[in-house]
Amino acid sequence: MFKKFLFIIALLFAGTAFAAVDVNKASAAELDGIKGIGPAMSEKIINERKASEFKDWNDFIGRVGGVGEKTAAKFSAEGLTVNGKRFSAAAQAKADKKKKDAETKASKTAKGDDKPASKKKDKAAAPATAASTPQAAASDAKK
Repeated sequence: MFKKFLFIIALLFAGTAFAAVDVNKASAAELDGIKGIGPAMSEKIINERKASEFKDWNDFIGRVGGVGEKTAAKFSAEGLTVNGKRFSAAAQAKADKKKKDAETKASKTAKGDDKPASKKKDKAAAPATAASTPQAAASDAKK
């Protein structure tokens, strides 16, 4: 009977050891329990979290210095989550592509606004003939 009791206790501890740790809710000790996160990193995470909770993995990677995609993948494999979601390289790639597309579109829009204005200037300058300028008109009047 006592052996069964010990076995059940051991299973409970094993289950909690592999439980996910949410970065927005975890204490410093829980964060330190993630392999790769030490006291300095957990302090960075908690300080950034005080400003505002992490929305997603992109937000976490962008705000916590020293954390990139590879590190985020390792933390996720160790049980760290952001809002209950594990890091996904595919989701990260999709988010990066979306961000890059938005930046490209914004830059094209900015460049596109410049082109019509320059074309208008070119069109306005193109029809100018010798007689249409004031100097040309004065020289034509003398002739």
